Amino acid sequence: MAHLHRHRRHLSQHDDSAAIFSPSVARIAASTARDWSYVDSWLASTFPPGRSVPSFERNPDTLKALLALAAANESADEERQLLARADAAALKQLEHHGRRREAPGPEGHGHGLRPGLLRSDLLTAIEHALPKEGRNALNSLANLAVQAGTTFPEPEDLGRNITNLQGSVFEMEQMIARVESLQRHIQREADQAAELLQDLQSDRYRPPSDLAKQNLDLQRKTKALSVHLPELQQRATACGASVDPPHPTIEGLAREEHDFLALLARKKELHVQMAAFDGLPSDPDMARGELDALRRQLQAFTSRRDAMFEGLVERESPVKRRR
Repeated sequence: MAHLHRHRRHLSQHDDSAAIFSPSVARIAASTARDWSYVDSWLASTFPPGRSVPSFERNPDTLKALLALAAANESADEERQLLARADAAALKQLEHHGRRREAPGPEGHGHGLRPGLLRSDLLTAIEHALPKEGRNALNSLANLAVQAGTTFPEPEDLGRNITNLQGSVFEMEQMIARVESLQRHIQREADQAAELLQDLQSDRYRPPSDLAKQNLDLQRKTKALSVHLPELQQRATACGASVDPPHPTIEGLAREEHDFLALLARKKELHVQMAAFDGLPSDPDMARGELDALRRQLQAFTSRRDAMFEGLVERESPVKRRR
């Protein structure tokens, strides 16, 4: 048993030494040490001079988070540097073009940049720097402004013009549909007339035997209608005059409003007058009987009042002295 125990202890010591001196473990430890060294140097450069890095827990999760943060910070710094270089290069190029196209001053001393050329170069540079989608959008906006005849296009004005244009297009489509329908009807009538004309001009056509009688009937009807024509014209004129205009006017609306307010006032007056008859039944005979009863009651009250007044006068008047 003691020999077995010593053998197990020897194996465990051998495994520990193998774990410590394993090449893979050594590489991982060296890589971790390099990562921590990089993180420490990055943190030291991030904080201002004279201020130490605060203490924190050092574990694999913290190392992973700090490495990701450092990588993101470096990529952001690189993007800012690239943008700054691009801006500086564009500005230098614009200045170069401006100096190359500069015009002499009025007295020949010195040179100055012409604002028109600088503005044109700037707009050209912006247009060339636009992506494909931006260039297409700019061209569409310019074409729309030209077609709308707007010097300084605004989104609201362009939207209003587009809406009006859509309304006009819809109206034109409706008109075209009506015209096409009328054209089909006329074409159908023309075909029927052509067929009738062809039948009349053919050798097989024979006029009806009562054609003369039909002509006389038509002439008689024409004369009868011509007699009633002035009366019909007068009726049509009267109907046209009595018809209200299709579109209301401000004066008409004001007049109708005045009439409506007058009707409302009259309605209120009638309601006040009818309020006195609220307690009466709906049957006219019963209402008349109840009204007569109320009148008799009123007469009784009036007679009683008069009698009381006469008694009061007699009691308060002085007694006539006997002679």
